[in-house]
Amino acid sequence: MKLIHLSDIHLTTPGQTIGGRDPRANFARALAHVLRDHADAELMVITGDLSDWADRTDYEWLKERLQEFPLPVRLCIGNHDDRTTFLSVFPECNDSGFAQGVKDIAAGRCLFLDTWGPESHAGFYCDARQQWLEQQLSEGDGPFFLFMHHNPIPTHLGPMDKIGLRDDVAFRRIVGRHRDKIRHIFFGHCHIPMAGSTAGVPTTSLRGTNHASYVDFAETKMLLGSDLPESYGVAFIGEDYVTVHMIEFGYQGEIRSGGSPDYKAWDRETMQR
Repeated sequence: MKLIHLSDIHLTTPGQTIGGRDPRANFARALAHVLRDHADAELMVITGDLSDWADRTDYEWLKERLQEFPLPVRLCIGNHDDRTTFLSVFPECNDSGFAQGVKDIAAGRCLFLDTWGPESHAGFYCDARQQWLEQQLSEGDGPFFLFMHHNPIPTHLGPMDKIGLRDDVAFRRIVGRHRDKIRHIFFGHCHIPMAGSTAGVPTTSLRGTNHASYVDFAETKMLLGSDLPESYGVAFIGEDYVTVHMIEFGYQGEIRSGGSPDYKAWDRETMQR
């Protein structure tokens, strides 16, 4: 099966830009690109920072767009969102007072986690949410796929780790207890393509649909690189594998098919040896 992963769409007031880019226009471009190339996907998940300033009008606009979108969509919230405002527009995402939930797909069961905390860009996963996750993982046979906003692992990038998941150790303990049931963890927040493991479970992230971050391990304040292409992710899930691609739908350069003439010549010479 195939699923689509979007993150950090950062919707704003019409006409406003972030990094010189229009988040609403780029989100619409991402949706069109998904339908063009991946209309056969079973599910699309957006892992937070849905609105840049948690404006209700952004959530209302998003709901209208998704009602017109032919693929099933599930949402997580991020540090730029507001849980109360979000749930007032998307009440179906409310589970026990948090923006969390469950959806079964052909490959297993998806869990959508709420890592939002008030007045902070860092992530939080309190006792109540930990108990919810523990219950979900304990009651099902899996396999499970987890979706969340904040990075559950250290990035070793100073600015990002200052606003990472504060309850990461407790979270990883839960994941570790159920690692045999969890196939993959998807997250956002960092605006950076990243791969690793969370308590032994494969974990990936990607750029947002509008602006991106640039990896600079010497940076101490902010990681931004707005000239990098806007992106979304595609995951192919088989019985014994998960393959994740980052699709740079915003790439403006030349795309060659079949390789350059020099590459073809090199390939012929290599095959003859």
